[in-house]
Amino acid sequence: MRVVTAGIGLRAGHVLSILKETMPEVEFVGFYDPQPTYLSMIGEDTPRFDDVANMLAETKPDLFFVGSPNSFHLEHIKLGLDAGVRIFTEKPVVTTREETMELAQLLSEHGTDQVMVGLVLRYSQHMVDLRAVLDELGPITSLEANEHIAPYHGAFFMRDWRRMIAWSGGFMLEKCCHDLDIYNMVTRSRPSRVASFGGKKSFVPEFAPTSNTENEIMHRKKSVWQSIDDPFHSDGDIIDYQTAILHYETGASLAFHTNLNVPDEHRRFCVMGALGMAEGDFVRGYLKATARDGSIISEHDYTKGDPAKMSAHYGADHMMVSDIADFLRGDSETLPVGVVDALEAGLAAMALDESRITGKMVDLTETWAEFDSWGLRK
Repeated sequence: MRVVTAGIGLRAGHVLSILKETMPEVEFVGFYDPQPTYLSMIGEDTPRFDDVANMLAETKPDLFFVGSPNSFHLEHIKLGLDAGVRIFTEKPVVTTREETMELAQLLSEHGTDQVMVGLVLRYSQHMVDLRAVLDELGPITSLEANEHIAPYHGAFFMRDWRRMIAWSGGFMLEKCCHDLDIYNMVTRSRPSRVASFGGKKSFVPEFAPTSNTENEIMHRKKSVWQSIDDPFHSDGDIIDYQTAILHYETGASLAFHTNLNVPDEHRRFCVMGALGMAEGDFVRGYLKATARDGSIISEHDYTKGDPAKMSAHYGADHMMVSDIADFLRGDSETLPVGVVDALEAGLAAMALDESRITGKMVDLTETWAEFDSWGLRK
């Protein structure tokens, strides 16, 4: 299994190192990255290339990992499709509506099976167990959910390249596309209308740390490419809090809240159906499903997992790579999430930011009509 990567930052290095652990037959035969900060995670002897197209042509890989900053994804995915190689791209797949439609056209020509995506929450044990009980909840009526990250992580976003919408696509897209995807999964539909409010109120000069302890917290998570030192005097244009409401094609509704400055962080969801409900939290590690009569359908405690495999995304990174390994080896025919799901979650995130910026509710009818015109859902 010959593998190359565009980008060898922390995320790419982490996923690829798990891939090598899971698939010993993997051989890293090339990388492209002008600033290869985490090359040690795949091997310092991995050949370096100064051009993605040349790397693909010379190495003829079985898998092309796209782990570059988001704004480069479309360029690199296009090169991979042209080379006829199977691609794994980190989320979000692309950063704008125009790029989404361009890629949709390309996928209609090359096939959606050519591209796998790193929407890792779909692979989590939380979602495996939630999918198992969804039918027992009856038609989903309403949901509330959040993604609240700790100050050290929020500061990372304000120092990292992700702080610039031009590079990341914005915080809702970069970080919360996971969440939007799983609620599309839960409702078995897509948002038809959305509205959103938010801004930046925490990572501003007046709240800069006054103690060494707090300052150390704000620099705990390392940033490399295009980074700056001070998250409170950042030139970034992303938000640090956002509240959104979404109305789905099925009639279900979601209230979603994200905040980058939450000392006791959590990532909670509560799904209400006509016959029951399910509540869980990725960070605090539980899931409980309850029937309308009060009886417990299922209950799970995820805090007792293998610590070695709980280091990122609540253990879902290892589960994702395991599923992908089975898929690449031909031991399974499908994956829990695909590139079409990822593009739909991305379009929802973009619509939420459009609403936040314009102050108007956004109707997605025309967006879905254009997207569906490429016939990606068979």
